[in-house]
Amino acid sequence: MSAAPEFNQPSNYVGFDTITTQIENRMIKRGFAFNVMLVGYSGLGKSTLVNTLFSSHLIDSAGRKNVFELVDKTPEITVTSQSLIENNVKLNMNIIDTPGFGDQINNEKCWEPILKYIKDQQNQYLRRELNASREKFIKDTRVHAVIYFIQPNAYGLKNLDIVVLKKLTEVANVIPIIAKADTLTLDERANFKKILQEQFEHYELKMYPFDYNYDDLLTDEEKQFNDDIRSLLPFAVIGSEEVITTPTGEKVRGRRTKWGFINVEDVTQCEFVYLRDFLTRTHLFDLIETTAMVHYETFRSKQLTALRENVGSRTSQLAQTATNASANASTANGQPISTTTSHTSHVVNGVPQVQA
Repeated sequence: MSAAPEFNQPSNYVGFDTITTQIENRMIKRGFAFNVMLVGYSGLGKSTLVNTLFSSHLIDSAGRKNVFELVDKTPEITVTSQSLIENNVKLNMNIIDTPGFGDQINNEKCWEPILKYIKDQQNQYLRRELNASREKFIKDTRVHAVIYFIQPNAYGLKNLDIVVLKKLTEVANVIPIIAKADTLTLDERANFKKILQEQFEHYELKMYPFDYNYDDLLTDEEKQFNDDIRSLLPFAVIGSEEVITTPTGEKVRGRRTKWGFINVEDVTQCEFVYLRDFLTRTHLFDLIETTAMVHYETFRSKQLTALRENVGSRTSQLAQTATNASANASTANGQPISTTTSHTSHVVNGVPQVQA
């Protein structure tokens, strides 16, 4: 085990500690890219939730408006780009919706368009990165977070959920949530979360945040915080874009019901606040970094390894062909050829071949 490095303290103030401010100023001018994908069955409030998370109307619902509309045969990937600004910090967002997911009677391979989109974005980034005259700042369209909406059915994941989550957790940061949590009582919700957590462990579904870090520089405090977040998964949330006034005169984001009102920012009613703070206030940059350092690096390594193997295989084949051609040519030149024997000739890699 290597010893911890020793640091020398300058005798006078130098000023290199301002580099963090310099980096901050540069990054604020450039802005940040954050791409979030919404995956789940129709009618679970995907559009409403993302609008609630960012306190802005970012996307309209892309699902069916009524039961008479035809069901799409495959999930259609729709991308909505929006730019937000908060205290001079620009956030350029791509919201990727997947209307039609799970709507068919036979949902076999309904996840393929979703996986294809994620891998296509990584492939596009790799191509731009390897380009001889690449862009100064490569536009990042890689998916940084996948919010997976689980139906509040109180009995656990469906077979489709298990298959899709296994595939998604291999290529992206997946954050599971229980949609429309107000349809469950508090006891039902607690039991449902316990069932889901057991299923996550049983099926070895690696949800974000992971129990490891790509640079292994997390403090004990940060590791404990991630453990606490994992213990809350999946977040039981409620979304609403409506602002209502409570009997005390307080304006809150929520909705009215026949028996009262729901405040989506009240942690005793749902875990929306935990999800929002986790996504934006504590782990936003880590989601972007983990995508680049873990998922993209895994994809990049596989692609370049396959490319190197293909090139090596083709080089070996060409060398073998050249060797064979040289041997055949030497044999033909060293032995007289009978005029009574018929021969056929062909050319391999520019070298004439003679066969009896």
